[in-house]
Amino acid sequence: MNLFNDHLVGLNLSSHRTQLLLTAAATALATYSILSIHDSRSRRKRRADLADEINRALASGTTSSRIQPSPTFLPPQLASAASSLPASAPEYTEELVREQLARNYAFLGEEGVARVRRASVVIVGCGGVGSWTAVMLARSGVARLRLVDFDYVTLSSLNRHATAALADVGTPKVQCVARALRAIAPFVQVDPRVELWRGGADGAELLEGADWVIDAIDNIGTKVELLAHCVRHDIKVFSSMGAGAKSDPTRIQIADLSATHYDPLARAVRQRLRARSSTSPSPASSAREYSIPVVYSSEVPSDDVTLLPLADSELAKGSVDELAPLADFRVRILPVLGPLPALFGLHTATYVLCALAGRPLERPLPARHRKKLYERMWKDLLHRESRIARKQINSLPLTTADIALLYDDFALGRSIVPPHAACVRPALMRWDPRAPLSLENCVVAEMKDVDGAMRGVFMMHEAGRLYARILDVTPPNDYVDALGEPIDPALLDNGLTARSPEEVWGIEAAGVAQSRITQARRFREWTLQ
Repeated sequence: MNLFNDHLVGLNLSSHRTQLLLTAAATALATYSILSIHDSRSRRKRRADLADEINRALASGTTSSRIQPSPTFLPPQLASAASSLPASAPEYTEELVREQLARNYAFLGEEGVARVRRASVVIVGCGGVGSWTAVMLARSGVARLRLVDFDYVTLSSLNRHATAALADVGTPKVQCVARALRAIAPFVQVDPRVELWRGGADGAELLEGADWVIDAIDNIGTKVELLAHCVRHDIKVFSSMGAGAKSDPTRIQIADLSATHYDPLARAVRQRLRARSSTSPSPASSAREYSIPVVYSSEVPSDDVTLLPLADSELAKGSVDELAPLADFRVRILPVLGPLPALFGLHTATYVLCALAGRPLERPLPARHRKKLYERMWKDLLHRESRIARKQINSLPLTTADIALLYDDFALGRSIVPPHAACVRPALMRWDPRAPLSLENCVVAEMKDVDGAMRGVFMMHEAGRLYARILDVTPPNDYVDALGEPIDPALLDNGLTARSPEEVWGIEAAGVAQSRITQARRFREWTLQ
């Protein structure tokens, strides 16, 4: 302020030029003030007009959008009444809907949101995971949501449930979620069903017309039955694995069921699906071929996280199994940290929303630092190199850390084969048969593509198949094994013609491979500096 006063003192106020400058400054200040006041009033008026429009739309509707107080108790014999909740929403103009979904329109575009607003999703299981999934799909404008769950809200549900409050304790979970969704998005049709999903005609009826089914069930028997039903009937299904006993949000990821690691529930589901396929009269499909996208955590629970104990008074009543709500359902439960089921539900909703909008996640990249994945890829490569050398090789010049570098940093989890999708069953293969294995001589591709390339580049017959010798060719004499030792040409004399990697993989794949090899070379040079 003193500096400003000093400048004023130094000005000649009688000067015509000074008077013009002061007049211009005052005019600019006055104009800015007027515009600011006008803008502020305009925003307030727009907000008031929008509020009035919403109130008029709600007042003219046939039903109320208010959340009705939840009864403190609903006996099981009256549970079916939840399915008769009013399904019609009050009149909600298209202008209001578009305003509510404005951010989705900006991200997904007109056609993407139009797809979402025509879609139908069935959510089986409305607990910690399913409730969060339902909330986000409703907020995103999914046209029809059917909620299926036989269970009721308990006090212990409140640490993780998306919509449950104290007043909801004792009411069906689907009724609790449905009330909240109708208040959030009255333009979404919500169909709550207080039922336990079972296979057969009744289960098929619950899934009828679904574009996607979301499995958020925590009972393994019902979960496997639902997944097998969806696969048999070509229904798109997304499954949530176990969020219990987990606490590290950085380990949560989306992957194919066959690519999960360190998740006991996922492992058990895979085993049961394989057992089903092996006993099925129809052509067997392995769990890997099911290609079911799932959300899971690769976190290994600490030793101090165990099943919640049962009270001595409960154990004294007799068989523990009699305490289960239904036959074959768990009695003791895992401890659950509230945010983890929410994150599982948000992952689920995001995946399904993008798929509905026609912008599916392209086989999401598996998370880094998955030791078991790298070990499996290392062992596969060791076996492959032993076949190439026609003798047992006990070690490789690459470590699992090198495998992680190749897969995550150089390849970004994607195959060299067009369209360069993220690998479901990633595998490694030496690029140049005339050079030893190294970071600069190894590429990533799908397992099936690597198996096919082995025949052309390394003249390897497919495992388990016999071929008649149809060619009299001279085998190459400059092939080496993974360690750089020459391979006896006589061992390569099997009637197959050696082909270059470029011929086998194709020009585009070869270009990608060379780009990654160059990247590996630059990395080596950088580390040596």
